Amino acid sequence: MAFEKAKQLWDLQKKARAIQKELRDTEVEASSADGRVTVVFNGEMHLKSIAIDPSLTADGKSREIEEAVKNTVTQALARAQAIAAQKSKELMGNMGMNIPGM
Repeated sequence: MAFEKAKQLWDLQKKARAIQKELRDTEVEASSADGRVTVVFNGEMHLKSIAIDPSLTADGKSREIEEAVKNTVTQALARAQAIAAQKSKELMGNMGMNIPGM
């Protein structure tokens, strides 16, 4: 019985490492409503890139740029978090574990 639990734990750790690698390699892109700002995060929620359309760099547009970047980063981060949560849920479900909040 103890051996079976140890094997399950080892399998869980192996799957968790595989999911972590998958999240590291997953890219999530989000763009502002007008498409002039694009951000890319990986599944570990690390910012990979920001692209800003040159038309936004005109004089007097800094406030508009700041707001567009903030909103777009928030959108991309929410998507990355949803992917990570789904992967964690799948892992726990596949292992037959009922952990509250997962």
